[in-house]
Amino acid sequence: MKNMQPITDRKIRFALTGCGRIAANHFAALEQHANDVEVVAVCDVDSAALDKAASRTGARPYRSHVEMVRECGADIVVIATPSGLHSGQAIAAAKAGCHVMTEKPMATRWRDGVEMVRACDEAGVRLFVVKQNRCNDTLRLVKRAVEQGRFGRIYSVAINVFWTRPQEYYDSAKWRGTWEFDGGAFMNQASHYIDLLDWLIGPVDSVMAYTGTLARNIQVEDSGVACLRWRSGALGTVNVSMLTFPKNLEGSITILGEKGTVRIGGVAVNQIEQWQFADAHPDDEQTKDASYQTTSVYGFGHPRYYENVIATLRGKAEPDTDGREGLKSLEILIALYLSARDGRKVALPLEY
Repeated sequence: MKNMQPITDRKIRFALTGCGRIAANHFAALEQHANDVEVVAVCDVDSAALDKAASRTGARPYRSHVEMVRECGADIVVIATPSGLHSGQAIAAAKAGCHVMTEKPMATRWRDGVEMVRACDEAGVRLFVVKQNRCNDTLRLVKRAVEQGRFGRIYSVAINVFWTRPQEYYDSAKWRGTWEFDGGAFMNQASHYIDLLDWLIGPVDSVMAYTGTLARNIQVEDSGVACLRWRSGALGTVNVSMLTFPKNLEGSITILGEKGTVRIGGVAVNQIEQWQFADAHPDDEQTKDASYQTTSVYGFGHPRYYENVIATLRGKAEPDTDGREGLKSLEILIALYLSARDGRKVALPLEY
């Protein structure tokens, strides 16, 4: 289709809607790729955030997303709004002939995610779902080790996300902590970690979960626990809390296999804490330089993620995480919530 034609003779025109907290990471990434991209439009309903974004980028400001995608001439629209808005805004962008790049989670409801993929297919545009943690050197090394079979059979996987989000965080915007627009600790804060369950280990067979709203005055959960079985037979746990005292403690994944043990920890899977395999490999030397320091749970993967998006739109690559790839983690998230709500094991896939 015409919208899939590579853009080879000029800069790629980006627009961004949602100029809040995460938008700064996108603007910084776009600035690093200034030779290949230009920001032509920004959109937000908050005047202060919109003015700040327009000043930083020099882009035309809009208060209406629909008006922006219809008028601005962008090749691709980045959606960095509250999660519950992603689906409608992505579909509007696709109908306007724009490629779409959406922040995590791609949607808060399964049917909304499916509709996003369908709308982009029908419009002949790309749908990218941001999973910047996959770009971290620490996790890239783990991914290669899995693909190379270095673990042998994987037996057990544990993911911990022990962060803190005070009541002031949720009170800072009306949409935070709501079912309609945000989702809870699993859906929002742990979304990138849920993504690792399928990306690193493989298809999930079934999940069981508990959630709790233990200390925050919000609709959704501030804490959650889950156990999982993969189709491979591996077993695993996910432990999430936004109540860690006094600050963010860790975001980690531990993998125990027949011939290998790995733990990636730190505040946001940024430190290789255990790396032991039965057989040596050249990648083992790279573990010395893969760890990095960060005070941000977002990490530094956005610029690398943009590299793939740009290469794809130039016709030189395929998306690392497209809409169908994004649906994999959304499906697990929805299964966790169904399990917690109904008190039962939920098998995947959700639909046949």
